[in-house]
Amino acid sequence: MERIIALYVALIISLVVHEYMHALVGYLLGDETAKRMGRLTLNPFAHADLVGTFLLPLVAIMSHFPVIGWAKPVPFNPYNLRDQKWGPTLVALAGPFSNFAMAAIFLGALKVLLDVVHLPVYNLLVIFLGYLVLINVVLGLFNFLPVPPLDGSKLLNALLDAPKYRRFLFTLETRGPMILLIIITIDLLSPISILGSIFGGAINLAFSLAGLRYLLALL
Repeated sequence: MERIIALYVALIISLVVHEYMHALVGYLLGDETAKRMGRLTLNPFAHADLVGTFLLPLVAIMSHFPVIGWAKPVPFNPYNLRDQKWGPTLVALAGPFSNFAMAAIFLGALKVLLDVVHLPVYNLLVIFLGYLVLINVVLGLFNFLPVPPLDGSKLLNALLDAPKYRRFLFTLETRGPMILLIIITIDLLSPISILGSIFGGAINLAFSLAGLRYLLALL
């Protein structure tokens, strides 16, 4: 039960910081939409989605399925941003970059706790920080996929900012959620999970670079 709680809390923290950073960067770039709607906060209830934050993650954790979760998207008005071309991209990428930053910070904390403080690997704090690293690596990579409504799609829009790409981008924007659902479904049903391999490889690399790959067996 303690591990279930630790995993769930780690997911909530990761989702909340992700959404908060969207709101913060949007505010810093000139848009106060998120602030006016009460989203410029680390209060988890301001970002929580009934299904994506509460029901689905808990069911997945209890059923030993891959943990899937999301928070309410942070609203912003791109026309309020000082940089009309790259502003939306910066707001979007603030989320996954915050996940990568958290993964690095928590990985560093794990290194100190294990190699300097010499906490045992089965210590609940160590397990909790390990979950934080895992979740933030996956969240960061997943949100970089260039498929709407994921954050990576904003980068694709900025890179393909030319008339000849407008029809393609419009099609992707309108059908993105369906395309994303198809990708996830195929990946889950396939004998070899491409996304799982990418996420697993990135997680292995992160823990290996920190000299903590042995910890993965306990997570």
